[in-house]
Amino acid sequence: MNKMKLLVSIFIFCSLFVIPDEIFGVTGKLLAGTAKVNITPKDYDLPVHDSLYARSLVLDVNGLRLAFISVDLGGYTNDNLVKICKEKFGISQLFICPSHTHSGARNRSSTILENQLVLAIELAVKDMFQARISAGERSFPQLGFNRLIIRDDGHAREAWFEDDHYGYINYERIPFGPVDPAVGVIKIEDTKGQTRAIIMNYACHSDAVWGNFAISADYPGVACRIVEESFGKKANCLFIEGAAGNIAPLFKTPGRNGPDDPFQTDYSLIERMGKLLAIETIKLTNSLTPIRNNEDDIQYLTDSLKFTGRFDKTIGFNVYISTILINNNIVIATFPGEPFIKFQLDWKEEIKKVDGSHPFFFGYTWNGGKWPGYVADIRGAALGGYGADQSERIIEVGAGESIMNRHLQNFYIINGLMRDKPSSGEFKHGTRYLVTPVPPLK
Repeated sequence: MNKMKLLVSIFIFCSLFVIPDEIFGVTGKLLAGTAKVNITPKDYDLPVHDSLYARSLVLDVNGLRLAFISVDLGGYTNDNLVKICKEKFGISQLFICPSHTHSGARNRSSTILENQLVLAIELAVKDMFQARISAGERSFPQLGFNRLIIRDDGHAREAWFEDDHYGYINYERIPFGPVDPAVGVIKIEDTKGQTRAIIMNYACHSDAVWGNFAISADYPGVACRIVEESFGKKANCLFIEGAAGNIAPLFKTPGRNGPDDPFQTDYSLIERMGKLLAIETIKLTNSLTPIRNNEDDIQYLTDSLKFTGRFDKTIGFNVYISTILINNNIVIATFPGEPFIKFQLDWKEEIKKVDGSHPFFFGYTWNGGKWPGYVADIRGAALGGYGADQSERIIEVGAGESIMNRHLQNFYIINGLMRDKPSSGEFKHGTRYLVTPVPPLK
């Protein structure tokens, strides 16, 4: 008999800590489906350097379905897409994960794009198979750097701000930090051991090329292509961005001033960076072995947290997040907008305190509510710079910390450690010390 233990969506304000009134759930056989659809516009006025794709992964346990769709776009939200996928395919939660390429198509037909994304989910649902899941991470020399560099006045400025000390866009490739040098992988295989889908989770802005006046999926597109080729094109590789709000590629070309600018974009940089990331992803994927479970388990909890603007208090942000636990060891925190790297580093450190847990941070990931834009940590907000204090419409200071505290609370609710009522406080006395008299000397 299936054990009911899945926490479903609840919506609570950020100032409250609420244990859900109802706990629903299922365990059972894990099914998965995946698909890949080309979303490159056919009637666009810019040349296409490389194609854009949507890659989907649907996870199903006894009819409860979570869907992830990775899209080669700068950003994307769509309430209607969520509605369609729920009604047509029974998707409980749809997570849209743009790679944040700075060379994606803009102003293309929203209807055409939406139809392509619906197709990506539909094909995945039609191709469901019994699945096994495994996860891990692999550290290697960093491919990105922290682009907000502290200057002589104590504040941070962007890497594209040149002064007497530092050059434009860090062309010397100085490894400023902090960064997260690890790639995370969630591997989906069928019962024959064939890898069918790979989630590649890495934190670095997808703008190795920018201002190139051409369509490109940037380094994530290259990385996904190489990974898929290494598995004989029998697996789809979904790139899901991490907390890359203040992380830029060490491999970076200057932008052009316009489509007629004779300066040429150096696309070899995305090939090199994508290949380096793909190599590590392939090694990690091949090293992962799933635990053979009789039953699989997916638990999640979705919150809505409300904030105001930092400078403009009339602005409201309704931020949706989901905390996901798979087989009691894969722990995912979703975070829409462009969060700073500190949140990812802190999240992974906390979750790793629980033996056997594999933490993942899905930044730029939307499943409802308002896209919050950049979200700086408190120190980052104080240091300033692009994404920290240069917009009137930026979210209030401390919002990111509140979001991550909620994730951590939700994790402990889901794994059962957080009690929903006071503990009894009962305890049992141990044996008191026994004093044994020493016989007197004769």
